[in-house]
Amino acid sequence: MKFTERFEYPADPQQVFGLISDLAFREESCERQGARDYTVTVESQGDTTTVTIVRTMESDMPDFIKKLTGDAVTVTQVEKWGPADAAGSRTAEVSVDIHGQPARMQGTSTLAAHGAATTMSVDGDVKVSIPLIGRRIEPEVAKAISASLKDEVEYGKTRL
Repeated sequence: MKFTERFEYPADPQQVFGLISDLAFREESCERQGARDYTVTVESQGDTTTVTIVRTMESDMPDFIKKLTGDAVTVTQVEKWGPADAAGSRTAEVSVDIHGQPARMQGTSTLAAHGAATTMSVDGDVKVSIPLIGRRIEPEVAKAISASLKDEVEYGKTRL
């Protein structure tokens, strides 16, 4: 299933990247979203910055999915950000994996200047590899990823 989200930050791409690659901000975001447990790492090597978030959250899924996942899910999110181009834009390879489940989102995220603001785009594919019911679960996984992104962006706007 295709996944696409667009958000706008009231700051330039360098400021937005500084925020989303800030360890304290990402930890605060996990706490705000009610993570039971979380680990955040931010590693820079050359022109690449990798943000890795592993968090356990209450499962906010329909009952038929909770039968598969239980009341909580552990998710690993990895963002591998490349260097800024001349305009300050950056692109990341993004993956979101649900532990113990054949569910994944893989795609890209882009930060790009848009006037005095920055547009953050997330484009990818959500795949649940369970015969017969996988396609019914994919929209629910996409909805959960979208809700998490929206919450983090709204919180980020208050921090810029």
